[in-house]
Amino acid sequence: MIQEGLRLAAVGMFTVFAFLTLLVAMMRGSAAFFEANAHRFPEEEPGDTVAGAAGDDELAVVLAVSEALRRGHRV
Repeated sequence: MIQEGLRLAAVGMFTVFAFLTLLVAMMRGSAAFFEANAHRFPEEEPGDTVAGAAGDDELAVVLAVSEALRRGHRV
């Protein structure tokens, strides 16, 4: 019974080790791929944001809160 437990533990540890090794290899491979093909994935310019960016959302929240306070609602 102890032998079966040790065998199960060894198989489990080997499985986890093999999975993590494969995961590291895949991450290094994808990093090498994107590093080699970086010219195909241009960076966004700061002015190239889509309408409704985070600044617009913050302004909308401030306006909504100030309007609620003006009308006497508790925030």
